[in-house]
Amino acid sequence: MTKWPDIPYARWRPTGACLHMWLQIVGKFRLSQTPWMNHSWQATLYATSRGLTTGLIPGVEEDYAVDFDFLSHELIVRSTSGKSAEMALGDLSVARFHENFVGLLRMVGAPSDFHGAPNELPTATPFTQQTDPGVYDRDAAHDFWRALVSVHSVFSHFQTSFLGKSSPVHLFWGSLDLAVTRFSGRAAPAHPGGIPNLPDPVTREAYSHEVSSAGFWAGGGGIDYPAFYSYAYPTPDSFKDYPIDHEDAFYSEELGEFILPYDSVRGAADPAASLLKFLNATYSAAADTGDWDREALDCDLGQPTIPRRV
Repeated sequence: MTKWPDIPYARWRPTGACLHMWLQIVGKFRLSQTPWMNHSWQATLYATSRGLTTGLIPGVEEDYAVDFDFLSHELIVRSTSGKSAEMALGDLSVARFHENFVGLLRMVGAPSDFHGAPNELPTATPFTQQTDPGVYDRDAAHDFWRALVSVHSVFSHFQTSFLGKSSPVHLFWGSLDLAVTRFSGRAAPAHPGGIPNLPDPVTREAYSHEVSSAGFWAGGGGIDYPAFYSYAYPTPDSFKDYPIDHEDAFYSEELGEFILPYDSVRGAADPAASLLKFLNATYSAAADTGDWDREALDCDLGQPTIPRRV
């Protein structure tokens, strides 16, 4: 088993399209029950040693958690009262997954009323109307999760070199990307909005402050291969021209962000070092062209057992 698996987009795409909707369904359950946190952080999912989780979701008398297990290929719903219910992941339509998931919630006594259509897609067909047969390739799902675990490790290490406000390393189910974000500490101009099927107030709250954000896609959204990205909001005029010291990274005019193919990282002699190099370079692009206070915000990469310098 390799730590940086091959995740070709052609193999991933059918399973990814199905899994994207399933993750949205589970994410929307979390969203419906969790008080709003800055930048929609209350709605995200997290990588685990077996898959993805919602973490604890607050309830009235008990709390809940939902886990995708990409080793046993199950979806598991648990409550803090000890109840649990699970279903096998397979070639399910989105509508059938939604029906089965609602059934699991009811079995453990969890609320089952949540928004019933996807976000951040051009067409927001309700989940119950997405009846086309689903595709779930176990190997594709497993390798996607293994890639997430490896990326999570590097993203988490990258965050140790920043003293300012920063996000968790988390998966946004709307765009299906694992992301990590740093903040300059200054307010940003109001975002223009206009993201398909995402309310503008949500977008504007998400981008209320200046950011340098990096993430990982398995493909899609204008990139038909797995890739890393990095962007700044608001985008400084000279951001795209900043010299990125990475041989395989480039600036995409269409997407407005720096891109690094996953296969470049996977094929490197030291994949973690290759990815960290991209993260540091693109953060520097945002911070230097955006005039961030790097002396106050930056620090050395964290190391086990060694406290940060003060």
